[in-house]
Amino acid sequence: MRFDTPATTNPIDQLKVVGRPTDRVEGPLKTTGTATYAYEQNAAAPGAVYGYIVGAAIAKGRIEAIDTRAASRAPGVLAVITAGSAGKLDKGEFYAARALAGPEVDHYHQAAAIVVAQTFEQARAAAQLVRVRYARTEGAFDLAAAKESAPLSKVAPFAPPPETTVGDFEGGYAKAAVTLDASFTTPDQSHAMMEPHATIAAWDGGKLTLWTAIQQVNWGVRDIAKTLGIAKENVRIVSPYIGGGFGGKGTILSDAVLAAVAARKVGRPVKVALQRALMFNNVTHRPATIQRIRIGADSNGRITAIGHESWSGNIAGGRPEAATAATRLLYAAPNRMTRLRLAHLDLAEGSAMRAPGEAPGMMALEIAMDEMAEKLAMDPVAFRVLNDTQVDPEDPKRPFSKRQLVECLQTGAKRFGWSERPVRPGSRRDGRWLVGMGMAAAIRGAPVMKSAARVRLDNRGIVTVETDMTDIGTGSYTIIAQTAAEMMGIGVDKVTVKLGDSRFPESAGSGGQWGAASSTAGVYAACVKLREAVARQLDMDPASAEFADGMVRAGSRTVPLTHASRWHDLEAEDVMEFGDLTKRYAVQTFGAHFVEVGVDAATGEIRVRRMLAVCAAGRILNPKAARSQVIGGMTMGVGAALMEELVVDKRAGFFVNHDLAGYEVPVHADIPHQEVIFLDEVDPAGSPLKAKGVGELGISGVAAAVANAVYNATGVRVHDYPITLDKFLDRLPDVV
Repeated sequence: MRFDTPATTNPIDQLKVVGRPTDRVEGPLKTTGTATYAYEQNAAAPGAVYGYIVGAAIAKGRIEAIDTRAASRAPGVLAVITAGSAGKLDKGEFYAARALAGPEVDHYHQAAAIVVAQTFEQARAAAQLVRVRYARTEGAFDLAAAKESAPLSKVAPFAPPPETTVGDFEGGYAKAAVTLDASFTTPDQSHAMMEPHATIAAWDGGKLTLWTAIQQVNWGVRDIAKTLGIAKENVRIVSPYIGGGFGGKGTILSDAVLAAVAARKVGRPVKVALQRALMFNNVTHRPATIQRIRIGADSNGRITAIGHESWSGNIAGGRPEAATAATRLLYAAPNRMTRLRLAHLDLAEGSAMRAPGEAPGMMALEIAMDEMAEKLAMDPVAFRVLNDTQVDPEDPKRPFSKRQLVECLQTGAKRFGWSERPVRPGSRRDGRWLVGMGMAAAIRGAPVMKSAARVRLDNRGIVTVETDMTDIGTGSYTIIAQTAAEMMGIGVDKVTVKLGDSRFPESAGSGGQWGAASSTAGVYAACVKLREAVARQLDMDPASAEFADGMVRAGSRTVPLTHASRWHDLEAEDVMEFGDLTKRYAVQTFGAHFVEVGVDAATGEIRVRRMLAVCAAGRILNPKAARSQVIGGMTMGVGAALMEELVVDKRAGFFVNHDLAGYEVPVHADIPHQEVIFLDEVDPAGSPLKAKGVGELGISGVAAAVANAVYNATGVRVHDYPITLDKFLDRLPDVV
């Protein structure tokens, strides 16, 4: 099926199942500990042995020699594998980093060897016996030092153009009545997901099976086949449950590659889980940025020029952090400019992390908008409303498919009590606490990708859905079950969903906020075919047949659905392919975040008191799951604002705080009451279900809303994230 015209009325619009707050269908498995995550697939791969990765102890240089003799003689050891014994290894198409160092070392904790033993403890102990002699060379680890020489980035997938211009930015900015020129920094951040990167690998002759934690099964098949030099047809990936990804498990990484290499070497299944320290320096992270934003406006507050420049760093072949993405679409201005510059750094690879581009970009943009509003003596909400646009600012002939940003802002302001915000920063107190409110707009793209599914109706009336879509804690199982139930006129209890297996039809996978809309569209397409097969089996007209309450109706006839499959199962498979609607329309999701904070007047301690998100993101397929996604994003936004920072040792070239003791993330006590409002919206250009994604909208803009609230509470601006008390304590108002 092809989706190239906006959706019209279809069976999803019945909303008997879709759109209802539905419990997760896999919830009982997860809450009882019986859901099998990658490292727990023991029944599927009996007799597995254990691999333990030895990370490089330098950030840049060469491996001159590796002495594995003592490790090889250690109890239980089956093999010690290095670049010299691993065989030829290529790289996949998505990540730029090599899985195994040798002889060159590209970054700290790049795998230098893997030790395989009968038990995990034996492998870990033997890994300490591997002796590596390095020749260290100078590396580049400081983004600020590399900034001036950083060239424009190259054109890269999933990134904005390196440079965009509309009108005359420099001229428009120079002529503006009111101007702002501000710089901001955002730090390196870690995904820090609960489940580590983990894989079990097993070979059957020349065929490889990986049980692995991965978001994009199809990318994983492609990339492991390319890395190992085998045919894709000889690879199977299984990933039914994933304990968090946030973009950090997009495709195969060192755990999968080295598990596969080790399993081939020892002739047995091999389990590899990255120890927490290697999850910070061995695999990917959100890269740091330096950003400069310039805004010019007339005396009435209309923006006449907006420019956004961003610098980030990466290893050779890596992509830039797409920090200018939101600025290209969020506000109107006739004169515009964006630039992305990319410095070469010898840190671990920077790559996608929840809302790549929008999350760090809006940490800067939405503070700048608040500062500009203050210069204009305007309310921050009113300033944003004034500069709304219903067409793509870079291409006015391209309208937004749906854009309810103003409604989000105004609904949020009313619900949050924005009118009570102190106009003068630092003027409201609650005992020892300085209290302030802040807000920020939110935008995040709503892309879609080709997605397929297979559906089968059996004689019990059970519909089974199979697709290689993954569930990274986002609720994919449930919204896919709801889609199939709505299409076939049955309850969710009559649907079985099977995900995360490359033997199933290829889906969009989880990432980029495209998973929900794309995967359910694939299920929709397959169900359309199954409905046609059912109608023909019952001698009904497929165009007029109605499916409801387990029955099929056409004209005066009403027949149980099970009559169509009483003699044999009916099966259908289809793929949803998307046309050029995203070129004809700017398809985005929008929101507004409101935050109240308290800042201790004496110590500078910041406490978030309450939060509100208002979202416009197409049809919400499952409000319960969608709310969970948004409050999760809001929580990560608090972390980005106040605590999350990978600290770089700029001499040795590694992230110092590479565990959850040193890398701080919000805990329950840090997060107050959170409220989420979804505006009533359907977007016919989004998908046949008129839905869009929401998982990354929840983080976009949150950090800036927190920062703006801190300013409103204290009168002190901080442009260097995270906002820790050492950056403003000496500027707090005098304690009275």
